[in-house]
Amino acid sequence: MPKRFLLALILPAALLLQGCWFVSEPEEVRLSGQTMGTTYSVIAIGNDLDQAALSEAVEGTLASVNAKMSNWDPSSEVSTFSTARSTAPVRVSPEFAHVLTAANDVHEKTGGKFDVTLGPLIELWGFGPRKPEDPVPSDDAIEKALDGVGQARLLTLDAAAGTLKKSAPETGINLSAIAKGYGVDAVAAALEGAGVDRYMVEIGGDLVTKGENAKGEAWRIGIEKPDAAAQRVQLIVPVSNLGLATSGDYRNYFEHEGKRYSHILDPVAGRPVSHHTASVTVIAQNAMLADAWATAMLVLGRENGLELAEAHKLAVFFIDRDVQAGADAYMTAASSAFEALTGN
Repeated sequence: MPKRFLLALILPAALLLQGCWFVSEPEEVRLSGQTMGTTYSVIAIGNDLDQAALSEAVEGTLASVNAKMSNWDPSSEVSTFSTARSTAPVRVSPEFAHVLTAANDVHEKTGGKFDVTLGPLIELWGFGPRKPEDPVPSDDAIEKALDGVGQARLLTLDAAAGTLKKSAPETGINLSAIAKGYGVDAVAAALEGAGVDRYMVEIGGDLVTKGENAKGEAWRIGIEKPDAAAQRVQLIVPVSNLGLATSGDYRNYFEHEGKRYSHILDPVAGRPVSHHTASVTVIAQNAMLADAWATAMLVLGRENGLELAEAHKLAVFFIDRDVQAGADAYMTAASSAFEALTGN
């Protein structure tokens, strides 16, 4: 073989070998903090990540979401709308309209079991800032509170015009069952804007992932057993490029005269749910939809929820209390879409 051809073969191999010495391992940046009355955590994976810049982007995004969606901030967009007594159309931000459009869709598909005008019932049952003297309200009080519940009847959103109006001055909006998920998606968008394409963003258990984890595998997420004291994992599922949210009734409840009352309220019945479903996990295209559907499915319960999940091809995992087997026993059920996505 002529020497010039031998040299031509050797040089590319040498360059390739030399290049291997300079391939850097992706770095992992972890961020965490407080937001929306809970905690957040971010894991970003990539090369040459600027942790300070990413932290600024995440904090700035969360501040913007709170300024629009927080019911605990009296100056936020949702609080300002809720406390205003005018029934004339008002301008709303594109982000607010986006969240309400999604909420309206889930409200319609669940026959009103998901409702952002639930405020009067939340207050009546003592799950808001004010605690009533009688923890279990009368039927008359429930009926009166239900007059102020029903987003399809009480709210009119014109997304094209960017306006929202209420039909009664006292109508308010509570976004606690969808805003966390939206916040997760907003932070994810901020990371992508900074060039990060491998990440996990989590706020209060709602999360979204993109790409692979630090091991080059699908992100693996643990679904908790519905036992606040034990904090054990029921199931681990792979989640990549999707949102996941879990809603449960086992952390916020009260007991009165031997009966347990969950903070999960049925907007149609006006009362806490009474079925045996303790936890629902939903995997969806984004965290906002997973958040809303997880709440809706917990209101519906396993039997009705599974039927709706199959009809809409939703990936849903239910954990029910097995009342026949004992206090710490559970049963699980999954929709076809959940089994297909996770192999469980």
